[in-house]
Amino acid sequence: MKILSIGDTIGKTGRKALSQFLPFVIKQYKPDFITLNVENIAGGFGVTKKVLNSLKQYSIDVFTSGNHIFDKKEVYELLDTEENLLRPANYPPLANGRGYTVVEKENKKIAVINLMGRVFMGIPLDCPFRKFDEIYNQIKDKVDYIIVDFHAEATSEKTAFGYYVDGRASIVFGTHSHVQTADEIFLPKGTAYITDIGLTGALHSVIGMKIEEPIEKFLTGLPKKYEVATGELLFQAFFVDLQKKEIKRLRLTESHLR
Repeated sequence: MKILSIGDTIGKTGRKALSQFLPFVIKQYKPDFITLNVENIAGGFGVTKKVLNSLKQYSIDVFTSGNHIFDKKEVYELLDTEENLLRPANYPPLANGRGYTVVEKENKKIAVINLMGRVFMGIPLDCPFRKFDEIYNQIKDKVDYIIVDFHAEATSEKTAFGYYVDGRASIVFGTHSHVQTADEIFLPKGTAYITDIGLTGALHSVIGMKIEEPIEKFLTGLPKKYEVATGELLFQAFFVDLQKKEIKRLRLTESHLR
């Protein structure tokens, strides 16, 4: 089973990067299963029905998210109707939507769990470690593989989580920081892990946003609205071949397509 996981995809630029790079990546790596984090995919904040429908052309199996998933009002209904669109499972139980799903593909049952960290996130959430335990105990005898998108700020929290679920989850990848880390590894008990996949969007940007606004915010300390950057495209993802025990961090720019 070959799994391709794409991290935070930023606005229209990120969608353009998907359209240019994903067919190339699919042709080269032939993934059996694809996940995509969509919490920043509509204007840089949240997701809409129109955008989600446009993504279905890419045969993406599950859409994950994070702290910006509730930024668009229409997402409340989307989360209740789209079974392959997830919000973090450790939101309080009354929150709209679901935090994990099970998809059958290539005669295998694959669970995707979406969790969010608590360090520096500023949102009162249940413990992601214990929430994983809860879900794992419900599904462990019913699925062949378990994939976790751990959406968190602190690298220490992501790393600790990876080791905590090592041998239980098949793949754990981090999202949220938009900066790809160079620590892809099979952990001692066999879980494929990376601290952060990185972003898909504008190469020359500050975490996918126009450069000027974040710099001005840092210089002045005043609030500033961020806008999605444009220009040269960047595609970042995490590829794992679970049968062959192969792991690869993908970072593609437009030069790879020439």
